[in-house]
Amino acid sequence: MARAEKTDSKRAKSPSRSFFKSAPAHIMAPRLMVGLSTFALIVLGLVMVYSSSSITAFVEQGDSTGEAIKQCAFVIVGLIFAVLAILFGKHEVLRGFGGTVFWAVCVALLVLTALLGTVGLGAKRWLVIGPISIQISEFAKIAFVLMAARIAEDYREGAIDLYTAAKQAVVYIVLPLGFLFGAQSDLGTTLICCVGLVVVIALSGASGRLIAGIFVTGIVLVLIAILISSYRSDRLFNFLDPWADEQGTGYQLIHSYKALAAGGLFGVGIGNSYEKLQYLPEAETDFIFAIIGEELGLVGALLVVCAFLVFLRGGFLIASQSKSMFSGLVAAGLTTMIVFQAFLNILCVIGLFPTTGKPLPFISSGGSSMISSLLLVGIVLAISFDSHNEDEYRQRRESLHVVSTYSQLQRQGSTVRDSAPRLSQTAHSYRGGALQNSFRVIGGRGSRGSAKAENTLQSSMHEQLSYSSYRNSAYGGSPVSTSAYAMESRFHRVSRR
Repeated sequence: MARAEKTDSKRAKSPSRSFFKSAPAHIMAPRLMVGLSTFALIVLGLVMVYSSSSITAFVEQGDSTGEAIKQCAFVIVGLIFAVLAILFGKHEVLRGFGGTVFWAVCVALLVLTALLGTVGLGAKRWLVIGPISIQISEFAKIAFVLMAARIAEDYREGAIDLYTAAKQAVVYIVLPLGFLFGAQSDLGTTLICCVGLVVVIALSGASGRLIAGIFVTGIVLVLIAILISSYRSDRLFNFLDPWADEQGTGYQLIHSYKALAAGGLFGVGIGNSYEKLQYLPEAETDFIFAIIGEELGLVGALLVVCAFLVFLRGGFLIASQSKSMFSGLVAAGLTTMIVFQAFLNILCVIGLFPTTGKPLPFISSGGSSMISSLLLVGIVLAISFDSHNEDEYRQRRESLHVVSTYSQLQRQGSTVRDSAPRLSQTAHSYRGGALQNSFRVIGGRGSRGSAKAENTLQSSMHEQLSYSSYRNSAYGGSPVSTSAYAMESRFHRVSRR
């Protein structure tokens, strides 16, 4: 009894809502897949940012750890955003007022970036607020998915018709996304947003013909965007033949090839990269995957790919377990966007896609990318926590009481072991009679047999009930009677041996 009271007191002190909640395996596994893969990628990213930026940081700043320390600060801020998203990112908040406010703030900051933004690397994509430089497009991706999921759910539930859904899609998604592409000339971010939006549309139940039409239209628009821009055209031709301008447009991709080739199977070791010695441009940002391949080899590069695949699997499992269409579409769309961006970056580094300038999520150096990626992870995990009533599982555990294995007989001075032979002799008379009568029921024949079987069945049930009553009364009628009887039966079997 003391043990039971101690257990109850511990359960009473446990909080009603804990960040680390115990849940069934099919619920906890996707969370662990998303959380652990994110953690592994962040740790690897911090190591590789320090390794790839130490020489450049020492030459430019006089401190080899400057870039790595900044990245650690970005990780801390991103984790704060992720925790806030987990705590407050409920379905009603994301779908309602919170999602609308987040979208409005992102669109307003996009407009402000177009007016007052800072030009960097040939594009006006950064908004400087005091000492902070923010790339708003990284956060706008999340806002577009939230609005697309809400419109899709409203249409599927019949809350709005097709005309209203199309009108809302134009206002909330098409126009802001077109403005982002026109003002910032950011084809990479636009492409990533479109992939996430297509996933939302496809999972909402759109027809295959509509998906195919969107896909073909997207390819045509991308080709037009490449051909009408000189620097995009240069990137395309550089992708096809980087050695045509080895010291110009093909310089970065050729040195990426050299880094990957030098890494071999197991790499040259962390910190031993040659291309990071100011040979490979943007070694700590867009082309950090090349440094990973050089220092960790093919094995390390494949582990990064596997980590993103684990993240993809976990995110889609969370989407499949969501409690509403909106939550499932948001989880699937955000997961697809971040994994697609990762693979897009990897394809650019290994020369299978024209350079887009998009960072590798969780790994590349950069505050906006890191904070927005961790915010995205927080929203996905919030959907998982919000989709399951874990208080139900906790209440089920708390309803299990630890009971004493001692009966009232022991409290009166006698033990179950002492009284077991006496109880067994009486119990077997009841149990044996009931068992014999049961066989008699099976052996009954004809009408007389049926009547006799019915009488025998009633007699058998009466004897069984009498035996149950005797057993309960023998053990004091307490809730521990079953446990005590189990002990008595076990002792009797041992004594017979």
